[in-house]
Amino acid sequence: MLQQRLMWILWPAFLMAGVLEVLVFAMVDPQDVHWFGAPLEWSRQAIYTIAFFVFWAIAVVSSSLTTLLAMSPFEVNRCPLPQTARPDGCPKQDGC
Repeated sequence: MLQQRLMWILWPAFLMAGVLEVLVFAMVDPQDVHWFGAPLEWSRQAIYTIAFFVFWAIAVVSSSLTTLLAMSPFEVNRCPLPQTARPDGCPKQDGC
């Protein structure tokens, strides 16, 4: 289930990062990018690559929040330990 959730998060984020890359760099020349007023001395490919990963990270956060908010109350509140492995005093000792 964890692998499936990761794909629900990473794949759409990857696709959106690609779309954002195309849209941003269709209007912005990487050699015109400045950081705190100073021009970046990186190659175009380096700027494209770093921008892609920044866009991907932002989209991953967005997809992660969407996945988190889509969880049911049962999924959020269930105890990850089996009933026999729960410590004494656990409020869910009797069951989830």
